[in-house]
Amino acid sequence: MSRLIVQFARAPVEGLVKTRMQPYLSSMQALKLHESLVRICAKKLIAGNVAEVHLWVDDQPEHPLFLSCLEIGVSSVKIQCGLSLGEKMFDCLSKSLCEYRSVLLVGSDCPAIDRWYLLEAFQALESAPLVFGPALDGGYVLIGAREIHPELFEDIVWGGNAVLDKSLEAAKHLGVEFNILNALQDIDRPADLDYYSEYEFIPH
Repeated sequence: MSRLIVQFARAPVEGLVKTRMQPYLSSMQALKLHESLVRICAKKLIAGNVAEVHLWVDDQPEHPLFLSCLEIGVSSVKIQCGLSLGEKMFDCLSKSLCEYRSVLLVGSDCPAIDRWYLLEAFQALESAPLVFGPALDGGYVLIGAREIHPELFEDIVWGGNAVLDKSLEAAKHLGVEFNILNALQDIDRPADLDYYSEYEFIPH
């Protein structure tokens, strides 16, 4: 097959997810928010009907949250390998590119990603081997690749405001061309909740 979309997600463990939402949200409220985002993002990726969708998780692949994603159409749940987020992303992309011509990797924090954004990302990979979908906070909500290099993920403070810049610098140093999509809002901090309408239906 030629195209794949991978969703990354953390296991839903109270106190370990959506920590930047605390103490505005309690640890349990942050957990419920995380679970909601994982489900919503999976539903949107499936509904887009753009490519097969795999879910890669850091732990507890048999958790009911992840099994519910299989029920709505995710093809498989796999375990991330690596110590840092960068190592996990590189491992996922490098393995996936052994089977697919182009791969998009997205997190579970950006419900704004829709069918058209995904199609635009795959189209961008026709003219360059890398594509980035920036987040408004300096990170990125999507990385797509036809080829991948570990240097793109090294020496990065994940969650900081220079994540995208560091990856772009690495790409330029490697001489790898890339395309950049429009920036989207992800849901990481209390102020971001204004951009997530489903938050109204989460107990808080």
